[in-house]
Amino acid sequence: MKKYPPELKERAIRLVMDSRDANGSRRGACTRVGQQLGVPTDTLRGWVQRAEIDEGVRPGTTTDDAARLVELERENRELRRTNAILRSASAFYAAELDRPQSR
Repeated sequence: MKKYPPELKERAIRLVMDSRDANGSRRGACTRVGQQLGVPTDTLRGWVQRAEIDEGVRPGTTTDDAARLVELERENRELRRTNAILRSASAFYAAELDRPQSR
């Protein structure tokens, strides 16, 4: 379960972005908004950084890209495991074919 509801998170990010534009200081804005909403400053700063990355304002891997990478890595592990199983099955059946048949 997440500690903060998504509505609070979105509102906090919006408030920091708006107050940062007026004053120009993100750290001060995070501190003020965090105190008002009861959110730790570091947590709020992380949310704002993630939002800036997702909007393309700050360089980094977006949330969607990170989720896609995790999915591709999982798929890659699954395919490697499947290939290993197929290789061992192929070796087993090849060994069976090489054995002389007794009739």
